[in-house]
Amino acid sequence: MSSADAAGKRAGRHDAPRPPRRLTIHTALYIGFGLVFVLWLASGLDVVQRLSALKQRAHAVNAQAAAADEQLTTVRVRVLSASVFVRDAVLDTSPGAADYYRDQIRQAKADTDQALEHYVPVAWRRGQVQGLSELRSELDAFWATLDPVLNHAANHQPARAWALLRGQVVPRREIVSRVLRRIQDINRVALSQEQADVDAIYADVRRRVWWSSGLALLVSLVVALAVTRHAGRLERQVHEQLLKDAENTTDLQRLSARLVSAQEDERRAIARELHDEIGQALTAVKVELAVAGRMAALTERGEEALLEARRLADMALQQVRDLSQLLHPAMLDDLGLPETLAWYVNNFSLRTGIRSVFTQEGMDERVASEIETCLYRIVQEALTNTARHSKASQCSVRLQRVPEGVRLTVEDNGRGFSPADREAAGQRRGLGLLGIEERVSGFRGSIDLDTAPGRGTRLTIELPAIPRQGAGPTAALDMPAGPATREIV
Repeated sequence: MSSADAAGKRAGRHDAPRPPRRLTIHTALYIGFGLVFVLWLASGLDVVQRLSALKQRAHAVNAQAAAADEQLTTVRVRVLSASVFVRDAVLDTSPGAADYYRDQIRQAKADTDQALEHYVPVAWRRGQVQGLSELRSELDAFWATLDPVLNHAANHQPARAWALLRGQVVPRREIVSRVLRRIQDINRVALSQEQADVDAIYADVRRRVWWSSGLALLVSLVVALAVTRHAGRLERQVHEQLLKDAENTTDLQRLSARLVSAQEDERRAIARELHDEIGQALTAVKVELAVAGRMAALTERGEEALLEARRLADMALQQVRDLSQLLHPAMLDDLGLPETLAWYVNNFSLRTGIRSVFTQEGMDERVASEIETCLYRIVQEALTNTARHSKASQCSVRLQRVPEGVRLTVEDNGRGFSPADREAAGQRRGLGLLGIEERVSGFRGSIDLDTAPGRGTRLTIELPAIPRQGAGPTAALDMPAGPATREIV
Protein backbone atom coordinates (compact mmCIF):
# COMPACT_ATOMS: atom_id res chain seq x y z
CA MET A 1 0.00 0.00 0.00
CA SER A 2 1.37 3.40 -0.96
CA SER A 3 1.74 6.30 1.44
CA ALA A 4 -0.90 8.24 -0.53
CA ASP A 5 -3.44 5.43 -0.03
CA ALA A 6 -2.60 5.25 3.66
CA ALA A 7 -3.00 9.02 3.97
CA GLY A 8 -6.31 8.81 2.13
CA LYS A 9 -7.59 6.14 4.49
CA ARG A 10 -6.48 8.15 7.49
CA ALA A 11 -8.25 11.20 6.08
CA GLY A 12 -11.35 9.11 5.46
CA ARG A 13 -11.32 7.98 9.06
CA HIS A 14 -11.02 11.57 10.28
CA ASP A 15 -13.73 12.84 7.91
CA ALA A 16 -16.24 10.13 8.81
CA PRO A 17 -19.35 11.65 10.39
CA ARG A 18 -19.66 11.13 14.08
CA PRO A 19 -22.81 9.49 15.42
CA PRO A 20 -25.28 12.04 16.78
CA ARG A 21 -25.29 12.50 20.51
CA ARG A 22 -28.37 10.99 22.10
CA LEU A 23 -30.50 12.87 24.55
CA THR A 24 -29.63 11.82 28.09
CA ILE A 25 -32.24 11.33 30.79
CA HIS A 26 -30.93 14.31 32.77
CA THR A 27 -31.21 16.59 29.74
CA ALA A 28 -34.70 15.31 29.02
CA LEU A 29 -35.76 15.96 32.61
CA TYR A 30 -34.26 19.45 32.58
CA ILE A 31 -35.97 20.35 29.29
CA GLY A 32 -39.33 18.88 30.30
CA PHE A 33 -39.56 20.42 33.73
CA GLY A 34 -38.12 23.65 32.36
CA LEU A 35 -41.03 23.88 29.90
CA VAL A 36 -43.52 23.16 32.66
CA PHE A 37 -41.93 25.78 34.91
CA VAL A 38 -41.96 28.42 32.15
CA LEU A 39 -45.59 27.66 31.36
CA TRP A 40 -46.68 27.89 35.00
CA LEU A 41 -44.63 31.06 35.46
CA ALA A 42 -46.16 32.73 32.39
CA SER A 43 -49.64 31.68 33.49
CA GLY A 44 -49.07 33.02 36.99
CA LEU A 45 -47.71 36.35 35.72
CA ASP A 46 -50.67 36.78 33.35
CA VAL A 47 -53.14 36.10 36.17
CA VAL A 48 -51.35 38.48 38.52
CA GLN A 49 -51.29 41.26 35.93
CA ARG A 50 -54.94 40.83 35.05
CA LEU A 51 -56.03 40.73 38.69
CA SER A 52 -53.95 43.84 39.41
CA ALA A 53 -55.54 45.71 36.48
CA LEU A 54 -58.99 44.51 37.56
CA LYS A 55 -58.38 45.70 41.11
CA GLN A 56 -57.23 49.12 39.90
CA ARG A 57 -60.25 49.50 37.65
CA ALA A 58 -62.68 48.52 40.41
CA HIS A 59 -60.99 50.94 42.80
CA ALA A 60 -61.14 53.76 40.24
CA VAL A 61 -64.84 53.13 39.51
CA ASN A 62 -65.75 53.08 43.20
CA ALA A 63 -63.72 56.21 43.90
CA GLN A 64 -65.32 58.05 40.97
CA ALA A 65 -68.82 57.01 42.02
CA ALA A 66 -68.17 58.15 45.58
CA ALA A 67 -66.84 61.53 44.38
CA ALA A 68 -69.80 62.08 42.03
CA ASP A 69 -72.29 61.20 44.76
CA GLU A 70 -70.50 63.53 47.16
CA GLN A 71 -70.74 66.45 44.70
CA LEU A 72 -74.46 65.86 44.10
CA THR A 73 -75.05 65.57 47.85
CA THR A 74 -73.29 68.90 48.31
CA VAL A 75 -75.62 70.51 45.74
CA ARG A 76 -78.71 69.06 47.47
CA VAL A 77 -77.54 70.13 50.95
CA ARG A 78 -76.64 73.64 49.85
CA VAL A 79 -80.00 74.09 48.08
CA LEU A 80 -81.84 72.95 51.20
CA SER A 81 -79.73 75.19 53.43
CA ALA A 82 -80.42 78.16 51.10
CA SER A 83 -84.18 77.61 51.40
CA VAL A 84 -83.80 77.42 55.18
CA PHE A 85 -81.86 80.68 55.17
CA VAL A 86 -84.67 82.34 53.18
CA ARG A 87 -87.24 81.10 55.67
CA ASP A 88 -85.16 82.35 58.60
CA ALA A 89 -84.74 85.71 56.88
CA VAL A 90 -88.53 86.07 56.66
CA LEU A 91 -88.92 85.19 60.32
CA ASP A 92 -86.00 87.28 61.57
CA THR A 93 -86.93 90.97 61.81
CA SER A 94 -83.80 92.19 63.51
CA PRO A 95 -81.83 94.97 61.83
CA GLY A 96 -79.17 93.80 59.36
CA ALA A 97 -80.48 90.23 59.37
CA ALA A 98 -81.30 90.36 55.64
CA ASP A 99 -77.68 91.13 54.74
CA TYR A 100 -76.46 88.20 56.83
CA TYR A 101 -78.84 85.73 55.19
CA ARG A 102 -78.04 87.15 51.75
CA ASP A 103 -74.32 86.42 52.40
CA GLN A 104 -75.15 82.88 53.52
CA ILE A 105 -77.23 82.26 50.41
CA ARG A 106 -74.47 83.70 48.23
CA GLN A 107 -71.96 81.28 49.87
CA ALA A 108 -74.35 78.36 49.31
CA LYS A 109 -74.63 79.30 45.62
CA ALA A 110 -70.81 79.46 45.34
CA ASP A 111 -70.48 76.02 46.96
CA THR A 112 -73.07 74.63 44.55
CA ASP A 113 -71.29 76.05 41.52
CA GLN A 114 -67.97 74.66 42.72
CA ALA A 115 -69.49 71.20 43.28
CA LEU A 116 -70.90 71.19 39.76
CA GLU A 117 -67.56 72.23 38.32
CA HIS A 118 -65.84 69.25 40.01
CA TYR A 119 -68.64 66.84 39.21
CA VAL A 120 -67.59 63.94 36.96
CA PRO A 121 -70.16 61.17 36.43
CA VAL A 122 -69.33 57.48 36.68
CA ALA A 123 -69.90 57.21 32.94
CA TRP A 124 -71.22 59.64 30.37
CA ARG A 125 -74.34 57.75 29.44
CA ARG A 126 -77.55 58.81 27.74
CA GLY A 127 -79.42 61.44 29.80
CA GLN A 128 -76.35 62.47 31.78
CA VAL A 129 -75.55 65.62 29.75
CA GLN A 130 -79.23 66.59 29.47
CA GLY A 131 -79.71 66.09 33.21
CA LEU A 132 -76.74 68.32 34.06
CA SER A 133 -77.98 71.02 31.70
CA GLU A 134 -81.46 70.85 33.22
CA LEU A 135 -79.97 70.95 36.71
CA ARG A 136 -77.98 74.08 35.96
CA SER A 137 -81.07 75.72 34.48
CA GLU A 138 -83.25 74.84 37.47
CA LEU A 139 -80.56 76.02 39.88
CA ASP A 140 -80.37 79.37 38.12
CA ALA A 141 -84.13 79.67 38.37
CA PHE A 142 -84.04 78.65 42.04
CA TRP A 143 -81.41 81.24 42.93
CA ALA A 144 -83.37 83.88 41.02
CA THR A 145 -86.46 83.28 43.19
CA LEU A 146 -84.55 83.94 46.39
CA ASP A 147 -83.73 87.65 45.89
CA PRO A 148 -87.40 88.87 45.82
CA VAL A 149 -88.15 87.00 49.03
CA LEU A 150 -85.11 88.54 50.72
CA ASN A 151 -86.11 92.00 49.48
CA HIS A 152 -89.67 91.67 50.88
CA ALA A 153 -88.26 90.40 54.16
CA ALA A 154 -85.88 93.37 54.36
CA ASN A 155 -88.81 95.76 53.66
CA HIS A 156 -90.86 94.11 56.40
CA GLN A 157 -93.40 92.65 54.02
CA PRO A 158 -93.76 89.16 55.45
CA ALA A 159 -97.03 88.35 53.68
CA ARG A 160 -95.52 88.78 50.22
CA ALA A 161 -92.33 87.05 51.32
CA TRP A 162 -94.31 84.01 52.55
CA ALA A 163 -96.33 83.96 49.34
CA LEU A 164 -93.16 83.92 47.19
CA LEU A 165 -91.59 81.34 49.47
CA ARG A 166 -94.52 78.93 49.17
CA GLY A 167 -95.36 79.68 45.55
CA GLN A 168 -91.88 79.81 43.94
CA VAL A 169 -88.99 78.86 46.22
CA VAL A 170 -90.38 75.57 47.49
CA PRO A 171 -91.57 74.34 44.04
CA ARG A 172 -88.21 75.24 42.48
CA ARG A 173 -86.42 73.42 45.28
CA GLU A 174 -88.52 70.31 44.65
CA ILE A 175 -87.72 70.48 40.93
CA VAL A 176 -84.01 70.70 41.71
CA SER A 177 -84.32 67.71 44.06
CA ARG A 178 -86.06 65.65 41.35
CA VAL A 179 -83.35 66.51 38.82
CA LEU A 180 -80.68 65.54 41.34
CA ARG A 181 -82.42 62.23 42.05
CA ARG A 182 -82.64 61.54 38.31
CA ILE A 183 -78.93 62.26 37.86
CA GLN A 184 -78.11 60.03 40.84
CA ASP A 185 -80.24 57.25 39.37
CA ILE A 186 -78.27 57.55 36.13
CA ASN A 187 -75.06 57.31 38.13
CA ARG A 188 -76.32 54.24 39.98
CA VAL A 189 -77.16 52.56 36.69
CA ALA A 190 -73.72 53.46 35.34
CA LEU A 191 -72.08 52.15 38.52
CA SER A 192 -74.04 48.90 38.26
CA GLN A 193 -72.97 48.57 34.64
CA GLU A 194 -69.32 49.19 35.54
CA GLN A 195 -69.54 46.63 38.31
CA ALA A 196 -71.06 44.20 35.87
CA ASP A 197 -68.16 44.86 33.50
CA VAL A 198 -65.70 44.26 36.33
CA ASP A 199 -67.50 41.01 37.21
CA ALA A 200 -67.33 39.97 33.55
CA ILE A 201 -63.60 40.72 33.46
CA TYR A 202 -63.14 38.75 36.68
CA ALA A 203 -65.04 35.82 35.19
CA ASP A 204 -62.83 36.05 32.09
CA VAL A 205 -59.73 36.04 34.29
CA ARG A 206 -61.06 33.03 36.15
CA ARG A 207 -61.67 31.24 32.84
CA ARG A 208 -58.17 32.12 31.75
CA VAL A 209 -56.79 30.74 35.02
CA TRP A 210 -58.63 27.48 34.51
CA TRP A 211 -57.58 27.36 30.88
CA SER A 212 -53.90 28.09 31.60
CA SER A 213 -53.91 25.68 34.54
CA GLY A 214 -55.46 22.98 32.41
CA LEU A 215 -53.00 23.65 29.61
CA ALA A 216 -50.08 23.60 32.03
CA LEU A 217 -51.38 20.35 33.54
CA LEU A 218 -51.77 18.85 30.07
CA VAL A 219 -48.28 19.92 29.07
CA SER A 220 -46.97 18.56 32.39
CA LEU A 221 -48.62 15.21 31.70
CA VAL A 222 -47.25 15.16 28.14
CA VAL A 223 -43.77 16.07 29.38
CA ALA A 224 -43.98 13.51 32.18
CA LEU A 225 -45.11 10.86 29.70
CA ALA A 226 -42.35 11.76 27.25
CA VAL A 227 -39.71 11.82 29.97
CA THR A 228 -41.02 8.55 31.41
CA ARG A 229 -40.89 6.89 27.99
CA HIS A 230 -37.41 8.25 27.36
CA ALA A 231 -36.27 7.20 30.84
CA GLY A 232 -37.74 3.76 30.27
CA ARG A 233 -35.96 3.49 26.95
CA LEU A 234 -32.69 4.55 28.53
CA GLU A 235 -33.27 2.14 31.40
CA ARG A 236 -33.81 -0.70 28.95
CA GLN A 237 -30.65 0.28 27.11
CA VAL A 238 -28.72 0.42 30.38
CA HIS A 239 -30.17 -2.95 31.39
CA GLU A 240 -29.19 -4.46 28.05
CA GLN A 241 -25.72 -2.96 28.36
CA LEU A 242 -25.42 -4.33 31.91
CA LEU A 243 -26.42 -7.76 30.64
CA LYS A 244 -23.81 -7.51 27.89
CA ASP A 245 -21.22 -6.34 30.41
CA ALA A 246 -22.14 -9.18 32.74
CA GLU A 247 -21.85 -11.64 29.86
CA ASN A 248 -18.50 -10.17 28.86
CA THR A 249 -17.35 -10.29 32.48
CA THR A 250 -18.44 -13.90 32.68
CA ASP A 251 -16.56 -14.71 29.51
CA LEU A 252 -13.47 -12.91 30.78
CA GLN A 253 -13.67 -14.75 34.09
CA ARG A 254 -14.03 -18.05 32.30
CA LEU A 255 -11.08 -17.23 30.10
CA SER A 256 -9.06 -16.08 33.11
CA ALA A 257 -9.97 -19.25 35.00
CA ARG A 258 -9.02 -21.36 32.01
CA LEU A 259 -5.72 -19.50 31.71
CA VAL A 260 -5.01 -19.95 35.43
CA SER A 261 -5.85 -23.63 35.22
CA ALA A 262 -3.76 -24.06 32.08
CA GLN A 263 -0.92 -22.14 33.70
CA GLU A 264 -0.98 -24.36 36.77
CA ASP A 265 -1.09 -27.48 34.63
CA GLU A 266 1.79 -26.21 32.54
CA ARG A 267 3.83 -25.30 35.61
CA ARG A 268 3.12 -28.69 37.13
CA ALA A 269 4.17 -30.41 33.91
CA ILE A 270 7.34 -28.33 33.56
CA ALA A 271 8.20 -28.89 37.21
CA ARG A 272 7.71 -32.63 36.76
CA GLU A 273 9.81 -32.64 33.61
CA LEU A 274 12.56 -30.69 35.34
CA HIS A 275 12.49 -32.97 38.35
CA ASP A 276 12.09 -36.28 36.54
CA GLU A 277 13.94 -35.81 33.29
CA ILE A 278 16.52 -33.07 33.65
CA GLY A 279 17.11 -33.77 37.35
CA GLN A 280 17.66 -37.47 36.72
CA ALA A 281 19.89 -36.69 33.75
CA LEU A 282 22.04 -34.37 35.84
CA THR A 283 22.16 -36.99 38.61
CA ALA A 284 23.34 -39.57 36.06
CA VAL A 285 25.97 -37.13 34.85
CA LYS A 286 27.23 -36.75 38.42
CA VAL A 287 27.37 -40.53 38.84
CA GLU A 288 29.22 -41.02 35.57
CA LEU A 289 31.66 -38.28 36.45
CA ALA A 290 32.32 -39.97 39.80
CA VAL A 291 32.87 -43.34 38.09
CA ALA A 292 35.15 -41.74 35.53
CA GLY A 293 37.15 -40.12 38.29
CA ARG A 294 37.72 -43.43 40.04
CA MET A 295 38.54 -45.49 36.97
CA ALA A 296 40.56 -43.13 34.83
CA ALA A 297 44.18 -42.28 35.52
CA LEU A 298 44.10 -38.54 35.12
CA THR A 299 46.65 -35.94 35.46
CA GLU A 300 46.36 -33.33 38.14
CA ARG A 301 44.84 -30.91 35.65
CA GLY A 302 42.37 -33.53 34.46
CA GLU A 303 41.32 -34.24 38.01
CA GLU A 304 40.69 -30.54 38.58
CA ALA A 305 38.58 -30.33 35.40
CA LEU A 306 36.61 -33.41 36.49
CA LEU A 307 35.99 -31.89 39.94
CA GLU A 308 34.83 -28.61 38.32
CA ALA A 309 32.47 -30.54 36.07
CA ARG A 310 31.02 -32.35 39.09
CA ARG A 311 30.64 -29.02 40.91
CA LEU A 312 28.84 -27.50 37.92
CA ALA A 313 26.59 -30.57 37.72
CA ASP A 314 25.74 -30.21 41.42
CA MET A 315 24.98 -26.51 40.92
CA ALA A 316 22.82 -27.18 37.87
CA LEU A 317 20.98 -29.96 39.71
CA GLN A 318 20.31 -27.63 42.66
CA GLN A 319 19.05 -24.87 40.34
CA VAL A 320 16.76 -27.35 38.57
CA ARG A 321 15.38 -28.47 41.92
CA ASP A 322 14.86 -24.86 43.04
CA LEU A 323 13.19 -23.96 39.76
CA SER A 324 10.96 -27.03 40.00
CA GLN A 325 9.95 -26.03 43.50
CA LEU A 326 9.20 -22.46 42.41
CA LEU A 327 7.08 -23.61 39.48
CA HIS A 328 5.07 -26.10 41.49
CA PRO A 329 6.54 -27.32 44.74
CA ALA A 330 6.01 -30.98 45.24
CA MET A 331 5.84 -30.42 48.97
CA LEU A 332 2.61 -28.48 48.43
CA ASP A 333 0.97 -31.72 47.38
CA ASP A 334 2.89 -33.88 49.86
CA LEU A 335 3.24 -31.77 53.03
CA GLY A 336 0.60 -29.08 52.68
CA LEU A 337 0.42 -25.29 52.58
CA PRO A 338 1.96 -24.25 55.94
CA GLU A 339 5.22 -26.18 55.38
CA THR A 340 5.44 -24.98 51.78
CA LEU A 341 4.93 -21.35 52.77
CA ALA A 342 7.50 -21.66 55.57
CA TRP A 343 10.02 -23.02 53.05
CA TYR A 344 9.21 -20.32 50.50
CA VAL A 345 9.34 -17.44 53.00
CA ASN A 346 12.70 -18.68 54.30
CA ASN A 347 14.12 -18.87 50.74
CA PHE A 348 12.67 -15.42 50.00
CA SER A 349 14.50 -13.98 53.01
CA LEU A 350 17.75 -15.59 51.86
CA ARG A 351 17.37 -14.35 48.28
CA THR A 352 16.34 -10.75 49.01
CA GLY A 353 17.87 -9.96 52.42
CA ILE A 354 14.44 -8.86 53.71
CA ARG A 355 13.87 -10.34 57.16
CA SER A 356 10.74 -12.45 56.71
CA VAL A 357 8.64 -14.30 59.28
CA PHE A 358 5.95 -16.91 58.69
CA THR A 359 3.34 -17.86 61.31
CA GLN A 360 0.29 -20.08 61.19
CA GLU A 361 -2.66 -20.75 63.47
CA GLY A 362 -5.18 -23.58 63.43
CA MET A 363 -3.95 -25.11 60.18
CA ASP A 364 -3.95 -28.67 61.53
CA GLU A 365 -6.40 -29.84 58.89
CA ARG A 366 -5.63 -29.30 55.23
CA VAL A 367 -7.84 -27.25 52.97
CA ALA A 368 -8.76 -28.00 49.39
CA SER A 369 -5.84 -28.28 46.98
CA GLU A 370 -7.22 -25.50 44.79
CA ILE A 371 -7.29 -23.16 47.79
CA GLU A 372 -3.74 -24.13 48.75
CA THR A 373 -2.46 -23.45 45.25
CA CYS A 374 -4.29 -20.12 45.12
CA LEU A 375 -2.87 -18.96 48.48
CA TYR A 376 0.63 -20.10 47.54
CA ARG A 377 0.51 -18.08 44.29
CA ILE A 378 -0.84 -15.03 46.16
CA VAL A 379 2.08 -15.20 48.61
CA GLN A 380 4.49 -15.49 45.69
CA GLU A 381 3.04 -12.42 43.99
CA ALA A 382 2.74 -10.36 47.19
CA LEU A 383 6.34 -11.03 48.25
CA THR A 384 7.55 -10.30 44.74
CA ASN A 385 5.84 -6.92 44.90
CA THR A 386 7.40 -6.34 48.31
CA ALA A 387 10.87 -7.05 46.96
CA ARG A 388 10.40 -4.90 43.85
CA HIS A 389 8.53 -1.83 45.08
CA SER A 390 8.22 -1.51 48.86
CA LYS A 391 11.88 -0.96 49.90
CA ALA A 392 10.94 -2.79 53.10
CA SER A 393 13.41 -4.17 55.63
CA GLN A 394 11.08 -6.80 57.06
CA CYS A 395 7.80 -8.50 56.24
CA SER A 396 5.53 -11.14 57.70
CA VAL A 397 3.22 -13.80 56.33
CA ARG A 398 0.44 -15.09 58.57
CA LEU A 399 -1.85 -18.01 57.78
CA GLN A 400 -4.77 -18.76 60.09
CA ARG A 401 -7.95 -20.77 60.08
CA VAL A 402 -11.13 -18.75 60.64
CA PRO A 403 -14.76 -19.89 60.85
CA GLU A 404 -15.43 -18.72 57.31
CA GLY A 405 -12.34 -20.44 55.86
CA VAL A 406 -8.71 -19.37 55.66
CA ARG A 407 -7.22 -15.92 56.21
CA LEU A 408 -3.87 -14.90 54.73
CA THR A 409 -2.12 -11.68 55.80
CA VAL A 410 1.01 -10.34 54.11
CA GLU A 411 2.45 -7.21 55.74
CA ASP A 412 5.62 -5.17 55.26
CA ASN A 413 7.13 -2.00 56.71
CA GLY A 414 7.88 -0.43 53.33
CA ARG A 415 7.07 2.97 51.95
CA GLY A 416 3.46 2.12 51.04
CA PHE A 417 1.41 4.08 48.54
CA SER A 418 -1.93 5.84 48.07
CA PRO A 419 -4.23 3.98 45.66
CA ALA A 420 -6.47 7.06 45.32
CA ASP A 421 -3.51 9.29 44.38
CA ARG A 422 -2.27 6.74 41.88
CA GLU A 423 -5.68 6.50 40.25
CA ALA A 424 -6.04 10.30 40.22
CA ALA A 425 -2.63 10.57 38.54
CA GLY A 426 -3.75 8.07 35.90
CA GLN A 427 -1.39 5.29 37.04
CA ARG A 428 -2.73 1.82 36.44
CA ARG A 429 -2.62 -0.85 39.07
CA GLY A 430 0.11 -3.40 38.65
CA LEU A 431 -0.54 -6.76 37.06
CA GLY A 432 0.40 -8.43 40.34
CA LEU A 433 -2.51 -6.89 42.23
CA LEU A 434 -4.85 -7.57 39.32
CA GLY A 435 -3.72 -11.21 39.29
CA ILE A 436 -4.35 -11.50 43.03
CA GLU A 437 -7.82 -9.97 42.67
CA GLU A 438 -8.61 -12.32 39.82
CA ARG A 439 -7.58 -15.37 41.81
CA VAL A 440 -9.57 -14.24 44.87
CA SER A 441 -12.66 -13.44 42.81
CA GLY A 442 -12.46 -16.89 41.22
CA PHE A 443 -13.11 -18.43 44.63
CA ARG A 444 -15.53 -15.66 45.70
CA GLY A 445 -13.29 -14.59 48.52
CA SER A 446 -12.53 -11.15 49.90
CA ILE A 447 -9.49 -8.93 49.63
CA ASP A 448 -8.53 -5.95 51.79
CA LEU A 449 -5.60 -3.69 50.93
CA ASP A 450 -4.56 -1.36 53.75
CA THR A 451 -1.78 1.00 52.75
CA ALA A 452 -0.74 4.63 52.88
CA PRO A 453 2.45 6.54 52.06
CA GLY A 454 5.02 6.03 54.80
CA ARG A 455 3.29 3.30 56.82
CA GLY A 456 3.75 0.11 54.84
CA THR A 457 1.25 -2.23 53.24
CA ARG A 458 -1.00 -4.94 54.64
CA LEU A 459 -2.80 -7.33 52.30
CA THR A 460 -5.52 -9.53 53.84
CA ILE A 461 -7.13 -12.36 51.89
CA GLU A 462 -9.99 -14.58 53.03
CA LEU A 463 -10.96 -17.69 51.08
CA PRO A 464 -13.28 -20.59 51.87
CA ALA A 465 -11.57 -23.75 53.08
CA ILE A 466 -13.52 -25.68 50.46
CA PRO A 467 -14.43 -24.01 47.16
CA ARG A 468 -18.05 -22.93 47.16
CA GLN A 469 -20.41 -24.29 44.55
CA GLY A 470 -19.73 -22.48 41.31
CA ALA A 471 -16.35 -21.13 42.51
CA GLY A 472 -12.77 -22.02 41.72
CA PRO A 473 -10.79 -22.22 38.51
CA THR A 474 -12.43 -25.41 37.31
CA ALA A 475 -16.00 -24.43 38.14
CA ALA A 476 -15.46 -20.95 36.72
CA LEU A 477 -15.26 -22.52 33.27
CA ASP A 478 -18.98 -23.25 33.43
CA MET A 479 -20.30 -20.73 35.92
CA PRO A 480 -19.59 -17.00 36.40
CA ALA A 481 -17.69 -16.15 39.56
CA GLY A 482 -18.73 -13.27 41.77
CA PRO A 483 -16.52 -10.24 42.27
CA ALA A 484 -14.03 -10.07 45.10
CA THR A 485 -14.72 -7.74 47.97
CA ARG A 486 -11.93 -5.16 47.93
CA GLU A 487 -11.44 -2.30 50.36
CA ILE A 488 -8.83 0.41 50.05
CA VAL A 489 -7.93 2.19 53.29
